[in-house]
Amino acid sequence: MFKPNRFAALAALALTSLVGLSPAMADATLDRIQGRGKLTVGVILSGAPFGYIDPATQAQKGLNVDIAKALAEKLGVELETVTVTPPNRVQFLQQGKVDVLIANMQYTEERAKILDHVPTPYDRSGGAAVTRKDSGIKDWADLKGKPVCISQGSNYAQPLAETYGAEIKGLPSQPDSLLALKGGNCVAAVHVGATVGLLLVDRADEWKDFAITIPTELIPSDSVIWLRKGEVDTSAALDKALKELFASGKILEFAKANRMINTTYIEGEQKKFAVAQ
Repeated sequence: MFKPNRFAALAALALTSLVGLSPAMADATLDRIQGRGKLTVGVILSGAPFGYIDPATQAQKGLNVDIAKALAEKLGVELETVTVTPPNRVQFLQQGKVDVLIANMQYTEERAKILDHVPTPYDRSGGAAVTRKDSGIKDWADLKGKPVCISQGSNYAQPLAETYGAEIKGLPSQPDSLLALKGGNCVAAVHVGATVGLLLVDRADEWKDFAITIPTELIPSDSVIWLRKGEVDTSAALDKALKELFASGKILEFAKANRMINTTYIEGEQKKFAVAQ
């Protein structure tokens, strides 16, 4: 069974091991991006609407990919994407394999201890619980003492374990987690609501026995672009570009094109930045 105290200890150890890996490289990041004419972005391709492979063209698509392309264009450089996963995305950033992460990582205080982020969020997301329709699970409290699948590195682990007493099963990716749910290895799989909500619509026959049975989202949080510590110039340049994309309606356009189920937050941000400009 998952032990909350053990989770906290392991999380603290992981954070300690990552702090200060490469702070010096941060100062020259924007110069390096402009000098080589390329922005390298880590993206997760675990499913629509945020990131996926188009089966017809094999092209990368999704909100995160569209935002990455638009930011590169604003900076006047080409875009290179690197596929990351929840277990390796922070390491890829810290090791300099990518310049930034647009990878379904919501803001948390723990993450902010080891990374910096662009101040303006590009979305706000919470976790949704996919369960069997006949599971009887109707509230987060119903998960107490039950196995719940998540992606490794998910910010949903702590509230599920510490607040609701769930037994956490961390899998390498969202598809692995959902496969474990189908196989009966957990009673629920908790992932970003927009992703699993769209999956249940697009693959209705395959998932006909499953649904999002808890009406509220788990810890709705800001989705932000993450950078290495100290990258002040890079952060400022990306923040300016992101605000311009909001004000022009581009972010909302991307969201609708990728069939985001709920665009309320993005619509509000567009109005705010349009007025500011």
